[in-house]
Amino acid sequence: MKFPEYSPLLKNECADTALPFRIHSIRSTRADITAHNMIAHKQHYVEIIWIIKGSGTLVMDLEKYTLQDNSIFCITPGQLHQLQLTDEQIEGYVISFTEAFLHMGEQEFDLMYNSGLFQSFSRSAGIRLDIDIAGEMQEIALKMLKESNNAYLFKTEMLRRYLKIFLIYVARQFQGPLQTLMQTRNLELTEKFKSLVEQHFKTHRKVADYAKLLAVTPNYLNEIIKKTTAYPASHHIRQRIILEAKRRVAYSDECMKEVAWHLGFSDIAHFSKFFKNATGTTFTEFRKECLVLTTG
Repeated sequence: MKFPEYSPLLKNECADTALPFRIHSIRSTRADITAHNMIAHKQHYVEIIWIIKGSGTLVMDLEKYTLQDNSIFCITPGQLHQLQLTDEQIEGYVISFTEAFLHMGEQEFDLMYNSGLFQSFSRSAGIRLDIDIAGEMQEIALKMLKESNNAYLFKTEMLRRYLKIFLIYVARQFQGPLQTLMQTRNLELTEKFKSLVEQHFKTHRKVADYAKLLAVTPNYLNEIIKKTTAYPASHHIRQRIILEAKRRVAYSDECMKEVAWHLGFSDIAHFSKFFKNATGTTFTEFRKECLVLTTG
C-alpha cells in the first residue's frame, strides 16, 4: 500500500494552511481543535500551543507530554503531533504562522529563526512560564487576537510586530544557549548542518556528503558538531533517519520493506539491523509498542 508522505495524515491538515498567521482562543474554538486533532497529523507551518490553565496531553513524534498551567509548546513544520484536551474549562491560545510570514521584511525574525530557537523549542518537553511573564505575554496575545479580527490598515505589519514581541519572550527562556548560538560560528555551522540533514537525510547518509555541501572537510565537520552538540555528525544523520522510520511505523501500515525503500535502503536486512541498533528493539516489536501508544 502506498503512502505518499503519510497521505492518511494529510487528510486532517487544516484547510487553510496557506494563511500566513492565525491566533485562536482554545476555549472558544475547542470543538474545532478537537476535530482537527482526531488523528496525529503534520502541517506546513509553525504552531505554538500555550496552555494558560487546564489539562490535556500532547503527543509529538511518539513522545507524550502532559499539559500543565502556563505550559507552552512549539510544533515545527512536518512534526507529527496530536493534541488532546481533557478539561472543559481549558484556557489558552493556538498561534500558527508560516515561515514566510516570519521572514517578511524583518531581519530580526531571520536572525531569530536561523538561531535555532524553534528547533530547540520543538525538541523540548515544553516550557513553564513564570506568572509575571505569562501575564505580559497574555497582553500581547490579546492584542494579536483583536488585531486579527479587524480590517484596519497595516494589519499584517501590526500582527508581525506583536508576534515578534511574543517570540522574544519565548526566546528569553533559552537566553543562555541562544546568545551563544548567535555569537558562535561553530553553532552557525551546526544549524546549517542540521538544516541540510532535514532536507537530504533520505539520500545522504554519510558525513562526507554534508561536508561537501558545507565546503568543509568531514573531519572538521565532525569535530565542530561534536563540540557543539556532544554527538558526532553521523549520530544526527542516523537519528533523523530513525525518526522518520518511527513516524512511518507508528502512523502508517507500511511493512518493513516499504519503510526501508522510502528511506533509501535497498537491503531489508541492512535496514532491520540499522533499526534495531538505533532503537534497541526490532521493527515488529516497535510497531506493537506504537499500537499501544496510539490506541491507549
